Amino acid sequence: MTKLRSVQDPKLVAFCGLYCGTCRKYLKGKCPGCNENTKATWCTIRDCNLDNKLSNCSQCNMEGIEACKKLNNPIGKVFEFVFRTDRLASLKYIAANGEQLYSEKMCSLGLMSIKKRQTI
Repeated sequence: MTKLRSVQDPKLVAFCGLYCGTCRKYLKGKCPGCNENTKATWCTIRDCNLDNKLSNCSQCNMEGIEACKKLNNPIGKVFEFVFRTDRLASLKYIAANGEQLYSEKMCSLGLMSIKKRQTI
């Protein structure tokens, strides 16, 4: 089995803080990535970012990412539990360090998100 090679590009940081450049579906050409996925009309996080002209939730100053009901919805909580991801930690990292450094870190670690209880 051929190992897929991660793609380092800050434009592949998803609106919710996930990193598409390490996603298997993206790497296999089965998904265009969050920013280009026009079929993701179901994603309220994507809609909110597009409506407010944000590249991701780390730039939001409305209610704060901890209080955001779009970001912290039940489906997102299940996703975080199953995959042990920490999108809030990822978004805080992006806010502090920028999309470039975040994409480099996720690519070097081969992760789509900071994992629960992980520091990078």
